[in-house]
Parts: sequence; structure tokens; C-alpha cells
Amino acid sequence: MLGIYADRRGRKAALLMVIALMTVAIAMIAFAPTYAAIGVAAPFIIVIARLLQGFSAGGEFASATAFLTESAPAQRRGLYGSWQMVGQGLAVLIGAVLGTLLTRWLTPQALDGWGWRIPFLFGLIIGPLGLYIRRNLDETSAFLQSRRSSAGQQSSGSILASHVREMLACLGMVVSGTISFYVILIYIPTFARTQLHLPLDQAFLAQSIGLACEIVLIPIFGWVSDLIGRKPVMIAALVLDLAVTYPLFSWVSASPSFGALLTMQIILCSLFGVFNGPISTALAEQFPTRVRSTALAISYNIAVMLFGGFAQFFVTWLIQATGTPIAPAYYLMFGAAVGLLAALFLRERARDAQFLIADGVEPTAA
Repeated sequence: MLGIYADRRGRKAALLMVIALMTVAIAMIAFAPTYAAIGVAAPFIIVIARLLQGFSAGGEFASATAFLTESAPAQRRGLYGSWQMVGQGLAVLIGAVLGTLLTRWLTPQALDGWGWRIPFLFGLIIGPLGLYIRRNLDETSAFLQSRRSSAGQQSSGSILASHVREMLACLGMVVSGTISFYVILIYIPTFARTQLHLPLDQAFLAQSIGLACEIVLIPIFGWVSDLIGRKPVMIAALVLDLAVTYPLFSWVSASPSFGALLTMQIILCSLFGVFNGPISTALAEQFPTRVRSTALAISYNIAVMLFGGFAQFFVTWLIQATGTPIAPAYYLMFGAAVGLLAALFLRERARDAQFLIADGVEPTAA
């Protein structure tokens, strides 16, 4: 829905709506009354807020990616687009750091009683700051030109129907990325606690250091993709993922320690950073301006919903079905294999200087 809104009303309008909805949802959670105070209405408020968070987050990737890539000079689309993933990495890093600090400083009783609200209160800072920044953005020239020239052209539905191959390729690439995100950055702290029996604060610390490596590498390899192409960078990262994932999980499982967990996180997060450098731009370059946000949102959200949202379920089931704690490695390797297959069908447009990510017009920086 928000992808369609971004293609009809503009990237700026969608980005403003997304952050407004997210701010409302965070405030609902941060200030939610307790069950003791209002009974069953308390968890009901949390569920509604989480649904609102999911709805708003569903429109963020497509709108922000379209904005970044359409605002970029032709020779720096990879670098500009990479900041989408830098932002995601920073968000998870801040969450991991807060998790580390809270689990170290607060007792379990304090954490359950009131400490869990602290990250949400901190997150409210993003609301007014983000609204201010996004309100002062200029709409992309690509979107404005596309809207002016759209009269008498194909319908958006017809354009989408003619890009089914690109949407499927993007879906496959996002399947790979979202599996890595949810396993490496979301599930592994749980894995470290339940399977390796390491303290949770050590798991968060290893995650934070690995994330820092990823964040540094993302813009570097976004820039590299401007020089050598998107596909070579992503394919190299996926091949290395296939090669090292199983040995790393086997080693950590056989000799669980903070040092082993940290080494695994640094390697996997670094490869994830290489992959994430060009991924946003590579996906955006598959579609014309008029349907870019819609096509990106469909491909991205279906993959994230099915293979990301259910990642912990799949991993837990794999551990039970195989009887081995390193079953998450199988899921990661499956994601890398899907990504490699999808990469074969992506169109390489890094060196097409006249391809405005849209309809053949050189963009100007907003």
C-alpha cells in the first residue's frame, strides 16, 4: 500500500507518512499501561502498536531506496543506495548496544518491570528528528518528470506485468538478504544463549562488534559496485557465504566461547556488509520510476514476510528435525543458494550512465 502511495504521491510524502506512523506506534508501546492497571487491554495496545510498526516498516525500504537512488548522480548510485542498508545496520547496532547495557546494568526484575521501555523511549527521539529532515527534502527529479510524462502511457499494472522477471529476481535476492539478516543479527543472540549457553550480554557484545564491521563495509562496497558492477560484488559475497557458514557453525558449536562467537559474527557480518553494499541500488535499477516503489515493496515485503518473519520458526524447527544445534547454518546456506540463482537473472545497470534509474534521464542530486 505504501509502495503504491509513493509512486502516486511521491517519495517524500511516503517517507513522511512512514515515520509519522512509526512514531505513533513507538509511543503506544513506550507508554502502554500495565496489565495490572487495565487488564487485557494492555497487551491489546501492544499488539495494535506492533501491527502499526509492521505496516509502516513495510513502506520504508521501497520509498527510501527509490529516493536515494533517484537522487544520486549516475556514477554514484551504488554509494548513495548503500546508505539505506547503513541505516538498517545502525538501527540494529543501537538496539544491540542498548540490549548489552540494559542486561548488564539492570536486574531481571527491573528489566521486566520497567527497563524494557527504555529502548522505546530512546526510539521516540527519531520521530521529531526524522519528521524535520524528511519535511525539508526535495522530491526527486525522476519522480517529478515521470509524473509529468505519464499521461497516455501504459497503466502501472501493465508496467508491473512486464517486469515479472525482474520482480522474481529481486524477490530471490531479498530472500537471501533477509535470511542473513534475521539469522545473523536477530537469531544468533538467542542461539548463543540457548544452544551455546553463553551469557546474553556476551552475545549482544559479539553482535555489536560484528555489526560495526558490517556498517563500515556497506558504503565501501556500494562504491566498489559503481566501479565493477553490482552483480560481481554480490555473487562473490554469496559464494563465500556458502563456503564458510557450515565450518563456522561447526567450530563454534564444538568449542563454544565468546572468542569463537565473536570471530563467527565478524566474518558473517562482514560478508553481509559486502552483499548489502550494492543490493538496494541493484534492486531499484530493475524498474522504471513510475512503478519503482510498488515493485520494490512487493518483492521486498513478500520475501521478508515469508523468509524473515518466520526465520526463527524455521530455524527452531530445523534444530528439532535434524537434532543438531548448527541447523541455522543450513538455512543461511539455503538463502545464499537462492541469492546466487536470482543474481543470474538480475540486469546489470551499474555502467549505464544514462539509465536514470528511471526513464532514461540523468538525475541531479536533490
